[in-house]
Amino acid sequence: MLINCKRLVRSHVSPASAAMLLPVLSCFAMPCQAGAAAGDSANGMKLYEAKCGGCHSLDMNRVGPAHRGVVGRPIASAPGYTYSNAIKKLGGTWTPRRLDQWLQGPQNMAPGTKMFFSVPSASDRADIITYLAANSDPSK
Repeated sequence: MLINCKRLVRSHVSPASAAMLLPVLSCFAMPCQAGAAAGDSANGMKLYEAKCGGCHSLDMNRVGPAHRGVVGRPIASAPGYTYSNAIKKLGGTWTPRRLDQWLQGPQNMAPGTKMFFSVPSASDRADIITYLAANSDPSK
C-alpha cells in the first residue's frame, strides 16, 4: 500500500510544523512506499514500454496480466487473466520489494511460471517499479 507522506504529515501536525517537516520527510519518501528503492518514474515508463510492453500493458491483459494497480495487489489476481500454477502458489501481495525480486528472475521465484524475462539492472528495476507504483495509487 502506498502512503501519501505529505497527506499523513498534514493530518497529524499543524500547518506551520508540516511546512518545516515536509522538506526533511521528502528525503525519506521512498520508505513510505513499502521500502522501494528510489526510481525515476519517467524513465520507468520508457523502460516499461521497451522491456515489458511486448507482453504487458497497464490496462489490458496480453501474454501477461495488466499492471495498473499491481503494487499492493494480491499476487495472481488481475481480473480475467489465467495464471500459471507456479505463480498461483506464491500468495501474498505485490510490494516494491517483491516486484524487485520477481524482476531479477521470475523462474527463481516461481519455477514453472510463464515469464522468463528478467531485468538485470537494479536502477532499471527501481525505475520500472516506481512507474508501476505511480500507476497503482488509487487516488489517481
